[in-house]
Amino acid sequence: MISLDTLNRWLSVPAESEHLEFKEAKQQFDTTKLLRYCVALANEGGGHLVLGVSDRSPRRVVGTQAFAAATDRNDIKARIVDKLHIRVDVAELAHADGRVLVFEIPPRPQGQPLEIDGAYLMRAGDDLVPMTPDHLRRIFAEGQPDWFAQAAKANASADEVIALLDTQTYFDLSNLPYPTSRDGVLARLSGEELIASTPTGWTISNLAAILLAKRLDAFSPTLARKAPRVVIYEGIDKTQTREDKPGNRGYAVGFESLVDFVHSAAPLNRSVEQVVREEVKMFPKQALRELIANALVHQDFLASGASVMIEMYADRVEISNPGTPPISVERFIDEYRSRNEKLADLMRRLGICEEKGSGVDKVVKAVEAFQLPAPDFRVGETRTTAILLAHQDFSVMAKSDRIRACYQHCCLMYVSNQRMSNQSLRQRFGLPESKAATVSLVIGAAKEAGLIKADESETSSTRYARYLPFWA
Repeated sequence: MISLDTLNRWLSVPAESEHLEFKEAKQQFDTTKLLRYCVALANEGGGHLVLGVSDRSPRRVVGTQAFAAATDRNDIKARIVDKLHIRVDVAELAHADGRVLVFEIPPRPQGQPLEIDGAYLMRAGDDLVPMTPDHLRRIFAEGQPDWFAQAAKANASADEVIALLDTQTYFDLSNLPYPTSRDGVLARLSGEELIASTPTGWTISNLAAILLAKRLDAFSPTLARKAPRVVIYEGIDKTQTREDKPGNRGYAVGFESLVDFVHSAAPLNRSVEQVVREEVKMFPKQALRELIANALVHQDFLASGASVMIEMYADRVEISNPGTPPISVERFIDEYRSRNEKLADLMRRLGICEEKGSGVDKVVKAVEAFQLPAPDFRVGETRTTAILLAHQDFSVMAKSDRIRACYQHCCLMYVSNQRMSNQSLRQRFGLPESKAATVSLVIGAAKEAGLIKADESETSSTRYARYLPFWA
């Protein structure tokens, strides 16, 4: 039951989410807009639309006159049922600072996204946007067998299981002694639900194949196309290819050699070399490792004919995966949500992935240590791309690169229980104290872009100002 205590808890949350939306709506609220929010929140798994509360922090009750009469509320509930075929409950709360109206929106039916006037909507930050193709595919696939549980090969003999899967690597990565018998190997894989015994033999799951296959093309062309591909170009565009290396091994089996190959192909970082007096590759291996692992784990496996791509140029490396992320790129550092939790869990236990939510902050930290521009995360219609850029002096950095670096540094400081300051950002850029005014301009631009805000709990002094990410 929604009560004033519930409302007070909501007022204190750091930011809106895909399940909670605030609107002032002091006088009224557009019915079409209400229907669109009902669709988006239902598609996100249900949630609450709260009218009469400011939608910017610090949130406060402002009161609303929307749907003031009981007949108005009954009419809008009937309209929602007629238009969207879902039942929405409405709660009216008498807060000391004004009337608050809460629409309690249920989750959509399994396997059935909701639409309004042909638009399947979802939340993206503060906006409502059409669902991406991969998001729709996941919804339509609900109720069907999980892709990872489906058979990569059925009716395999015990010898075929051992021949097709690199079981030695599995036990090595798991820090377990290799069993003394074949039955012990099969029992362990079965206990992990990587294989399953049937009256006619063993079924090897897609999860087992994608992680442990000695050769993915030994299973099927479809699985073979899920292998990551590395392309190295001569210059800064795709005009001339130096090397095109498609993979063929399971992710766990081939991960370390993949990271080593990509790292070895990177140009040298002359700026860092001058300090440490030894050859240093342009891109930190830790950053490459995390971004490649993220691309493998978070890809959309339902997308056909698409794979993780690692493209190395003279001035950057681009790591992309099929599918779009369930969270906005601005929240990559502090939030975590995976569409492939089974794969993510097993790769964590095999030591390939970091703990939940700790990957991108390690990337940003490594990039800062190497004095590189901030990594750029881009979301297209069908792919998500992470870009590591080669070293640039601050003087030639684009304004957008400076702002992005400022925001990511602010996030990194916050998740480390610290606060960004002019001094910390100067250190991030490798600038002397004489450039404090220049860095203040970057901070001002990031504030104007709505990416950071002053931490007013610390001090109101401009000189000693500390800053927080916009969502903190």
